Amino acid sequence: MTAKAAILPRWILLLCTGLGVVFVFDPLGNPQRAPAATEPLGVRNLQSNEGTQFLSTARSLAVKVWESRLRLLCCCLPQDESHRAAFSSIAQLVGGFFSDTDLVASDIAAGLALLHQEQDKMELSRDPDAVVDHSPSSPIGEDLEAELEKAAHCMHFAAAAYGWPLYVYSNPLSGPCKLSGDCCRSRAAEYDIVGGEHLGCHFSSILHSTGLQYRDFIHVSFHNQIYEIPFYVALDHKREAVLVAVRGTLSLRDVLTDLSAECENLPIEGVSGACYAHKGMCQAASYIYKKLVNDGILNQAFSIAPEYKLVITGHSLGAGTASLLAILLRNSFPSLQCYSFSPPGGLLSKALADYSKDFVVSVVLGKDLVPRLSIPNMEDLKRKLLKIVSNCNRPKYRILLQGCWYELFGGDPDDFPTEMDNRREEELSQPLLGEESLIIRHSSSYQSLASDDSPARTAAHLPLFLPGRILHITEDGPSRRSCFSQVRYRADWSNEMAFRSILISPRMLADHMPDAVLQALKSLTSERPFSLCPSSLNGNQHNTV
Repeated sequence: MTAKAAILPRWILLLCTGLGVVFVFDPLGNPQRAPAATEPLGVRNLQSNEGTQFLSTARSLAVKVWESRLRLLCCCLPQDESHRAAFSSIAQLVGGFFSDTDLVASDIAAGLALLHQEQDKMELSRDPDAVVDHSPSSPIGEDLEAELEKAAHCMHFAAAAYGWPLYVYSNPLSGPCKLSGDCCRSRAAEYDIVGGEHLGCHFSSILHSTGLQYRDFIHVSFHNQIYEIPFYVALDHKREAVLVAVRGTLSLRDVLTDLSAECENLPIEGVSGACYAHKGMCQAASYIYKKLVNDGILNQAFSIAPEYKLVITGHSLGAGTASLLAILLRNSFPSLQCYSFSPPGGLLSKALADYSKDFVVSVVLGKDLVPRLSIPNMEDLKRKLLKIVSNCNRPKYRILLQGCWYELFGGDPDDFPTEMDNRREEELSQPLLGEESLIIRHSSSYQSLASDDSPARTAAHLPLFLPGRILHITEDGPSRRSCFSQVRYRADWSNEMAFRSILISPRMLADHMPDAVLQALKSLTSERPFSLCPSSLNGNQHNTV
């Protein structure tokens, strides 16, 4: 027994080492060379024909390396043409993002720790009574209450689309008992349920979560492939709606759909300006659109309830797909509404985002990462990390240790080693990383690490925005609280420009979870009466519940 106990950790360590070599080791090597005396510090001037050819070859090799890594990571998926195309597209995106830096994982961790404290310091210094300018299309306070009620209702359906995993996670004691009987039998023959495994478990959890009856479901699909995600269509008699709920990310195929983040043209009749959207979600929306329209699913639903209106909802990947599906169906169903929970930030062009404000409401909780996640925002985060790391002369181990302490126990961010304010070049005799270690070639993402105006004036990627009007829910009170204290929330109408940078926080992933969004909406709608903040009562467009 003792021998086995000693051997097992060694095998685990060996496995972790092997995985680390496969996914972290760079077979291209470090393309650095010693800078000449005339070169500016931190930038390699490789603009000659030889340098351009070298960088082009290095980028091609980097893409191949990332393709191999993706194939290995997704070895359980079929290696057909659609998957190979997705691997190639994602590899080009990831390879291009990391091609102009030379940072290791510990550098990134140290930079994130410093940046979190810097952002908290800025938040503490902000005037609490300051009012943010919001879109003039945002409704007044009375409509805010109604939208919160509708959003809380639709979130039950969006969360139910995840099936039994989320249901059991949310109900760890009673969930398995309630589902045990239905998991052993399939209702696929009795009802229009297609695709996937554990159909009885999934469908039973949807029934328990939504409170609907078997007869209320028109179509339920658990079919899941890349660019093809599960959804269901049901009759919501309480709100008199034909409801389409799209599932969020729950499988490796869904992750590949998420990561296919380049732009794809999406021309819409009646919309002027550039119309493009997230490729993966655009194709997923097109797949569901064909199912709903070409297979007659919506016709069947409205033949049963012709007076009902169309409502589309989803969370995360499902939210982005639902918003695009609403845009595709808008001309055929002018009265449709879409409630999009925690949608990705890099979703729609400006023209489509403005067009969607009439029928899409996006709900974002706290410092959720995903609504702030886009390629330009990631480039901005990378620039900030490079800058804050180059402006610090503390040992890396101290930054990491103090950063862990700050994340776990809080404290005053001024007590930690950030040196962004009032620093002088001569004071940094031993920087954490010299600037020559940070940038290995000229990049359109950077102009000067010593300046706050570092982002290039010319954007390297097309800007993408959140859909519709944005309802931002935040915790009302101090950012640090005990685990057992009751949380109170406030809801404000915001706009897409408030989500143009990534916020580092321990809550950036937890705030994205569907159960957290549902709990926040329940808390807001169960507290009576609604109270508007003074700025709203004075006729300001900054409305709070």
